[in-house]
Amino acid sequence: MAKYKIKHITHYFYKSPVYESINQIMLYPIQDLHQTLHFQSIRITDSPSIEIFKDHYFNQLGIFNILKPHSELSIQSNIVVEVVPIEIPNLEISIAQQWEEIELLKKDFTLKDFLELEEFKAKEEISNVVKSLIDKEKSVFENAFNVSKFIFENFTYKQGVTTIESDIDEVWSLKAGVCQDFAHLLLEMLQIAELPSRYVSGYICPKNHDLRGEGATHAWVEVFLPTYGWIGIDPTNNCLVSDRHVRLAVGKDFHDCTPVKGIYKGSLEHRLEVTVVVENTDSHISTLYNDFFNDRVEKPSFVSINEIPEDVESNNSYWRNMQMQQQQQQ
Repeated sequence: MAKYKIKHITHYFYKSPVYESINQIMLYPIQDLHQTLHFQSIRITDSPSIEIFKDHYFNQLGIFNILKPHSELSIQSNIVVEVVPIEIPNLEISIAQQWEEIELLKKDFTLKDFLELEEFKAKEEISNVVKSLIDKEKSVFENAFNVSKFIFENFTYKQGVTTIESDIDEVWSLKAGVCQDFAHLLLEMLQIAELPSRYVSGYICPKNHDLRGEGATHAWVEVFLPTYGWIGIDPTNNCLVSDRHVRLAVGKDFHDCTPVKGIYKGSLEHRLEVTVVVENTDSHISTLYNDFFNDRVEKPSFVSINEIPEDVESNNSYWRNMQMQQQQQQ
């Protein structure tokens, strides 16, 4: 088993004071047989009360609002979580039976969301690639992992070439992207193969600095295996998701799992800094309140600046509306 201390800070700096900020946070680790949350604290600017809910996919989420004018918004989640190693499953049914079960799963309404494909221009081309990769003489898991391997070997991990709005066609054309792009692509390719699959958000944790995306927010995919259930595959690193990954939320896509998102009234222009710090720990709970969780200055893992283009006049009605209905997400 592996135990991690994780500090996740989301910090917005607004060009001028904003108000009526209403936000949703999905920063609460999943708790099940494979993952145990030992400790969590969440600190937010002005210490608003947080209403906790469960969503459609049983993720825990929090809602809070800050109505008065403010120039900054900081959200800090501190957690200690323990993760159990997971091994490649050895299903006790034959390969033929596995594929028969996959056919039956198409009628399972609880998996309906995880079999629905998006619409994208490259669907035929990608479908042909998936068809060439699928071999029903092999297990369902082997096939799913083979699709992940295709992405790992044919796409370049490169920051800055895509955004959170990049679609499948853009990623497919660029043959490059980051973890959320690869997770998005793997999700669609597995669904083309009619394998129930879902998007997962979380963290990937450091060990020997051998994984891409260590010490940051991360994304991967879980595929549903007959008689077994959900198991994670990380296409960014072409590996089984085990005790190096901490799960925050699952959903149909990225939008279901966004760690922080919200709306506010005020200036569109803002700066977003995200900092994620992960450390291995064997500490007891009583020793956790140390410098790691204090307010020491951390270097941001991610910075985004949203500015109004210089050629947009101040009286432009579109930009005025955007300012009043600004959406922020991380």
